[in-house]
Amino acid sequence: MSENLIAVLLLSGYFIPITYNLVMLIIEITKGNKLALKKFLMFLKYSTLILLTFVFTFGVLNHTNYLNYESPLTYDKYEDITFENFRGLELFKKTFYGSKKFAYVVTSIESEIKDNSVTIQSLFYPSRSFVYNKNTNSKELLIHEKYHIKITELFVRKGKQRISNLSNFDEDKISEIIKSIKKEERNFQKKYDYDTFHSYVLSEQKKYEQNVDSLINLLSEFKDTKVKFNEKDKLH
Repeated sequence: MSENLIAVLLLSGYFIPITYNLVMLIIEITKGNKLALKKFLMFLKYSTLILLTFVFTFGVLNHTNYLNYESPLTYDKYEDITFENFRGLELFKKTFYGSKKFAYVVTSIESEIKDNSVTIQSLFYPSRSFVYNKNTNSKELLIHEKYHIKITELFVRKGKQRISNLSNFDEDKISEIIKSIKKEERNFQKKYDYDTFHSYVLSEQKKYEQNVDSLINLLSEFKDTKVKFNEKDKLH
């Protein structure tokens, strides 16, 4: 069923009863029924509440699948992630250039600055990540999506490296670094999808895999989530 058809059915289910009751209201008013307007306004109120509740519930579930919820996963769970972890709902299922193998992954960079330390980590959101068919045997598609997770981790480590280069604990500078790496990470993610055409250009996909793996390994000393400053504001 197409999105347009569902929208038409939904709006029809809302406006047709209202139109009917509006016509009945006019008839009743011409007959001198003073209570008709009050009844109509009550009907309109509850109809609108029902519609808004449906739209809100639809929006929430389309954003995060709370019906089959799994908490965000940290990067140390990377090797265990499969398409079974992609629990998000796409209530209007689409295809990608006719292919039903498409998927998307949702990640984020989360941080906390307090007590002379900075905690930064990458998170993967299972209940917001979607795969059209959980039983797809496309190893290439899974690898492509998982590298989005790796890319997020890469920029988390870059952020910790830059913070480590600070001579003292400066919350404003740390916030600017985190803001900067988030922007860089989003741009890199878009370029990754564009260059690989969402995994379909295998040669580009392999280039990105090698590059990202190499950079993550070079930053292995920054795999811990927390960067601490000692009492003299020197890193340890």
